[in-house]
Parts: sequence; C-alpha cells; structure tokens
Amino acid sequence: MAGIDVYWSIFAIAALLAASLEWANRRGKSSTATSNEFRLFRNNYLVVYSLMMAGDWLQGPHVYALYQHYGFGMGDIGKLFIAGFGSSMVFGTVVGALADKHGRKRAALTYCITYTLGCLTKHFNSFWVLAGGRVLCGVATSLLFSAFESWLVAEHNKRGYNSDWLGNTFSQAVFLGNGLMAILAGQVANVLVESFKFGPVAPFDAAAVVLTLGGLIIASSWTENFGDASDRSSVAEGFKKAGALIWNEPKIALLGAMQSLFEAAMYTFVFLWTPALSPKGEHIPHGMIFSCFMVSSMVGSAIAGRLLGGGSKWKVERYMQAVFALSAVMLFVPVLYHQSTPTTASPKIVGGITFDGKVQLVAFCFFEVLVGIFWPSMMTMRSAYVPEEMRSTIINFFRVPLNLFVCVVLYNVSSFPLATMFGMCSLFLLICFLCQRHFASIVHWEQAGSHFDEDVHAEAGSSGGKAVEFAKLPTSDEEAAGLGPLKTTAGE
Repeated sequence: MAGIDVYWSIFAIAALLAASLEWANRRGKSSTATSNEFRLFRNNYLVVYSLMMAGDWLQGPHVYALYQHYGFGMGDIGKLFIAGFGSSMVFGTVVGALADKHGRKRAALTYCITYTLGCLTKHFNSFWVLAGGRVLCGVATSLLFSAFESWLVAEHNKRGYNSDWLGNTFSQAVFLGNGLMAILAGQVANVLVESFKFGPVAPFDAAAVVLTLGGLIIASSWTENFGDASDRSSVAEGFKKAGALIWNEPKIALLGAMQSLFEAAMYTFVFLWTPALSPKGEHIPHGMIFSCFMVSSMVGSAIAGRLLGGGSKWKVERYMQAVFALSAVMLFVPVLYHQSTPTTASPKIVGGITFDGKVQLVAFCFFEVLVGIFWPSMMTMRSAYVPEEMRSTIINFFRVPLNLFVCVVLYNVSSFPLATMFGMCSLFLLICFLCQRHFASIVHWEQAGSHFDEDVHAEAGSSGGKAVEFAKLPTSDEEAAGLGPLKTTAGE
C-alpha cells in the first residue's frame, strides 16, 4: 500500500501543479488581445490535434498485449515493432515531401485513413497482415509529427495572426494532446478491455472511430495550404532542396540533430523504464506510473506556455539549454543504481518498488516535465527557422536517423546493461545541450549583425509589431550552393 501511496502522491502533486499553471496561463491569455477569429481557429486545431493524439494513445498500451494474445513470441513482436519504425524511416521523408507539394490538409486526411486501416488489421491473427498494419502505422506516425504542425504554421501565417500566439497554441496542443488525451485514452482503453471485456482489439476499434471523427472535422473545416507547390518541382527535387538547406544552414542542421538525439533518448527511455524500476521483477503498477509520466508532461507543457507567451522575457534559444542539461542529469540517475544489476528480471515477483526505484521514478517524472517543455519549444523554433516551403519534408528528414536508431535499439536492447543504455541517453542529451548552446550563439550573432538589438526591439514594439526571423528557400542555384542568404525577416 505504501508503494501505491508514492504513485498517488506523485500524481496528485503533478496534477495540482499542471492545473494551477494552466489556470494561470489562461488567466494571462484572457488579458491578451486576441481576436475571436483566432480563438475559433486555435480551438478548431486543438480539437483536431487532441482527437488525432487520442487515436494514437488508445492503441499504444495494448499493441504488445494484442500480439501476445495472438501467440507471438518476443522475437516476432520485436520484428513487428521494427516494421513500424522502419516504415516511418523509409517512407516518412517521401510522405513529408508529398505533403509539402500536394497539400497538408490532404496529408492530414491521409493520416486518418492510413492509421484507421492499420487499426483494422489488428483483427487478423496473421503475422504478415499485422506487419502490413505496422507499415501503415509507421507512415501515419510520420504524418502525425509533420503534416499537422506544418498546416498550423502555414495557416497561422497566411491569416496574418500575431506570431507570438503560435507558441501558446503549441503548448496547449501538447498539454491536451500529449498529456490529457494520453491519460483519458489509457483509462478508456482499460475500461474497454478489462471492465467491458470487449477483448484486446477493442482499443483499436475505438481509435478508428476517433480518427474517423477527426477526419470529418478536417474535411469540413480546414482549408488547404501547400509548401513548395510548383508544378516544375518533383519530389526528388524537393529532397535535393531540403538536403541543400540542411547542409548549408547550420541552424536547421542543429535543430535536426537536437530533435533526433532528444527523441532517440526519449524512445529508449520508454523501452527501459520498466526494467529500471523493477530490475528483480518487483511488482509495479504500470498504468499508474504511465499516468504519473503523462501528468508530469502536462506540467512541462504548461510551463512552456508561460515561457513562450507574449511578453515573456525568456528566449526559447536560451532556456532550452537548461532543459537539455537537466534532461541529461535526470537520465543519468539510473546509471548510479544499475552498475551491477542484471537486465534480466527474476521470474519470481518480489515485493513492491524499492527505495532506489522510487528515486529513479522521481527522476523519470522530472524528465517527463522536461519532455513537456521540449515539444512546444522545439515546434516554436522550427516554425521560425525551418522554411515554410519544405517544412514537412525537412521535419521528416530529421526523423530518419531517429527511426534508424530506434530499430537498432529494439534489435539489441537486451545486449547491453541498463547503465550503458541510460548512459548513452544521457550522452545524447548532453550533445543536445552543446548543440543548443551553439544554436543560441548563432542566433545571437545573426540578430546582432542584422540590427536585432534592444533599440530595434523597442522600436518594433512601439510600432505594434515585433520583428520575427523566418527561413526561406533559396531562390537561385547560387543560394542553394550556400553562396547566398537562406533567411529573411518578416516585413522585408
């Protein structure tokens, strides 16, 4: 019972913090001059994004259990998971380029269709049908993490809304979609399987319904927007342009490195937190711990809402250095406790979580707070520095090394001690800190060289606007070769 008290205590403290911070954020927004038109636009996106994430979260906790229910062993289950991540790696960049060229609304609808089809394959106890479903889900995942963000940024700018409002939309989207929806979806899925006894496929059917509802809202209320929609440019040329931008523009390359390394550490943590907290087979309530993680993430997204809000004195390029450094510290904590602990658990369940496990649990919850800050902050930086014309393509380029790494980890996760794996994650996050530090110095010197000093900021504020730097595609072969500027400023 004492163990359960620990989980409920962490959950209650985090929930109180998340609710208080979000309430304070909303009070602050009520005094901010936003138009009714913008609020309708923002709320429409938040509803759609929440439904899309709910469709994803409904499935997550039960994929492994479903494969076990069908009688597949750990080796076959690992291959099925690798099929999903490998699909996202191979096809992700292609669908990102197609989204930029043929429309982000179409890409969002394609997400709904492919993920729904992936859910329907879960009704078949066939390895190859399930593998095909994983391929569809891998494609859908690439669209989820690129098409929706790209549509929002393009539509926000096209309608002429204040650029300061965008970061707040991101923080609310993460708060609702990555936090609240995760908790609610987990509870709904548990009720469908455990209480109503509908079987392990029920959460996937519920996800299909939610995705269909979200698709109907997109089809009826979203307008289309494009990236590089030129009839003369092919998908291959889009890849070439995106590669040239990443190669020639240090800020974009650094953003890609930080995104890939942070998410690689995060996904590795997802695989490893269970053996870290119960190395000898201790009984731990996985559902309750998952809820603690998600509500901690909500705390982080609420903090990000304050940091990214209009009038905030904190610059995202600066405070993200602290986020990466603290993340490295939090994931180094398990290294201290697993120097000699074997990665294989005892078949005999021995008691509840130990004191060492509780310390690690607290560190993991702090890491989830930092994850909650990371998502809207990274989205905000991408919105300012990744060119609009190639946004989906470049975001999915960034995910290629991530998915490759996850496939390697899945294949070899039992081959290395926990201390080694968490040490590697901590190292990745330390590299993120160094990349972010270099990124901030580049931005500082570019702004200083472009007269983005305090006097100009004050002048822009007095005129009712704020100069914001946006990236643009090169307009000539010379620029693409790195001989010309790849950026401009709003209002040029």
